[in-house]
Amino acid sequence: MNHPPDAARRRVLVIDDDNTTRRVTEHLMTSFGYSVETASDGVEGLSKLTNAIDLVLLDVVMPGIDGFEVCRRIRRDAIGRDLPVIMVTSMSGREDRLRAVEAGANDFITKPVDETELRVRSASLLKMKEAQDALKNIRTNLEELVERRSSNLRKALVEMAEAQRRTYVAQLDTVERLAIVAEYKDKVTARHIQRMSEYCAVIARGLKMAAADVELILHASRMHDVGKIAVPDAILQKPSSLDREEWAVMRQHPEIGAAILDKSASQVLKSGCVIALTHHERWDGSGYPGGLSGERIPLWGRICAVADVFDAVTSERPYKRAFSNEEATRILREGRGTHFDPRLVDMFFDRIDDILAVQARLRDSVELAPTHLR
Repeated sequence: MNHPPDAARRRVLVIDDDNTTRRVTEHLMTSFGYSVETASDGVEGLSKLTNAIDLVLLDVVMPGIDGFEVCRRIRRDAIGRDLPVIMVTSMSGREDRLRAVEAGANDFITKPVDETELRVRSASLLKMKEAQDALKNIRTNLEELVERRSSNLRKALVEMAEAQRRTYVAQLDTVERLAIVAEYKDKVTARHIQRMSEYCAVIARGLKMAAADVELILHASRMHDVGKIAVPDAILQKPSSLDREEWAVMRQHPEIGAAILDKSASQVLKSGCVIALTHHERWDGSGYPGGLSGERIPLWGRICAVADVFDAVTSERPYKRAFSNEEATRILREGRGTHFDPRLVDMFFDRIDDILAVQARLRDSVELAPTHLR
């Protein structure tokens, strides 16, 4: 007899309580080229249900658990969810066939079993099972491929994020060092930069700015006086008052700082450019270099003006004592609406506890050479 291709790799489970029928069915399925496993009742049959089984021939009328219940249990098991089941029965009534369909059977064969019918129906369902297995393999392979590629993508994204983080940290380090160079020329400690920038962040948080914007102003504000790099030391370090010409040179540092930071692709440096250019503008328009007033002054420049003046006033310099916090806050109140944006002065006092905490944590610990409060 010609066997179906790959028949030997197909395994059939025959469940029947009648010894004669079970042996005959086993003989026929073996003659078709299939490997056969047998069970004499439903309990034994369910115990032999494994992934190796490709087709179940199931008697309906059996003691204990009948074929309908066995079929239902097969379908509830993950192994048997898509397993072809042929119910073998002497019952041919419509109601019995409907019950078999409801139980999950794929086909029916009536007793006594006809060899040709058994061969054709078994081969048809096994081809269906083979196609289902192929689809499952394709799906499994596809899922594995997707998972591998997703894993590789996740890894690449993590590596890219880490590279961006390192770049960002390096960028901030460059910003910090450039800011320190500018302040070092002016003989001001790095603590001034840190305090002033953290005061800016405190005010920004009070304004309910997004966390990313708060971090941006924290770092960008450190560049506010970067233009002093280009101011001659003789002017920066002069122990007496500046004359008119010297003061004109000093007033150029906002524009010089903006020119240094302009056209950068870095968001930190772009923001630093805005702050450098506008932190000496005044709410009433009497500031420099642009004579901007009110909300024409960018918000970050207005924030920096409040933070910078408070820190300069409360910091000790060799040519002046440090003003008390009471004196400094009086200066801010007096400048409300003239020098400073009134809303930002109010926010400064709303967050005064946070401001003073920063001041205490970052207090100067070294003596400074002469400089000017400008």
